Amino acid sequence: MLNALLGAISQGILWGIMVLGVFITYKLLDIPDLTVDGSFATGGAVCAVLVVAGVDPAVAILVAMLAGAVCGAVTGFLTTVLEIPAILAGILTQISLWSINLRIMGKSNTPLLTSDTVFSKISDLTGLQSNASAIIVGVIVAVLTIAIMYWFFGTEIGSALRATGNNEHMIRALGVNTNVTKMIALTISNALVGLSGGLICESQKYADIGMGTGAIVIGLAAIVIGEVLGRMTPGKLSSFSSRLISAVVGSIVYFLIRAIVLQMGMDANDMKLLSAIIVALALSVPVVTERVQRRRAYNKGGEQ
Repeated sequence: MLNALLGAISQGILWGIMVLGVFITYKLLDIPDLTVDGSFATGGAVCAVLVVAGVDPAVAILVAMLAGAVCGAVTGFLTTVLEIPAILAGILTQISLWSINLRIMGKSNTPLLTSDTVFSKISDLTGLQSNASAIIVGVIVAVLTIAIMYWFFGTEIGSALRATGNNEHMIRALGVNTNVTKMIALTISNALVGLSGGLICESQKYADIGMGTGAIVIGLAAIVIGEVLGRMTPGKLSSFSSRLISAVVGSIVYFLIRAIVLQMGMDANDMKLLSAIIVALALSVPVVTERVQRRRAYNKGGEQ
């Protein structure tokens, strides 16, 4: 049980990098970017092929991040230049990436069982188990990613990007090219998704054509869970840095829930159903809570 929970924590942190990418498009731009399912697998496929070819595993992860960025740029081009609706542009990119990922790997699955990875190198140096190594790497990458994102979105271009999601018409009236900000956001978002795909690939020692299936659902679930937990805390996490941290925490909680349910005997084939239920519950909790509070306030006002 303990080993399963450690594995869930390590997976939650590594997937949390992907959640940060989804956070950019979903929470900052209010764009449901479905490219994620494809770009996550692209990151894993590129990383696997490079590691098998003998490239340093750290370099392979960086290239996987660049591959994800290209996927996001394609969606951005379709959305901004060709003026295809964002959700449809993401679907088109996602569908095309299925064939591209097959071309990259040459087959549906690429194992890394005999190849060194970032995690195996750390395990050899420290003597730690694979789950512990994954947690260490995940925490380092997550902290660096959150710090860089916090800095970037505090700059002029980062602030313009956030303003694009809040009020596109206003920021456009101030002379900001919203097409550029959308392109930057989609590129950065999918770069993080590709980075997460590369990390997961090396962590699980293989890349699969379907490894990104349902990634967007996991991302949305983690974000919503993180927000719900933030509302439940005494100080109510509201700062931008807290929102970034809560996204990663939400990812960890999501995978812990999955691990606990599997340990209780749930069929692994029902995990998609469980994911949908988790998202639905996480989305409904704030609504129900707000309604209860409003009703209590109304009843209290009537008594007075």
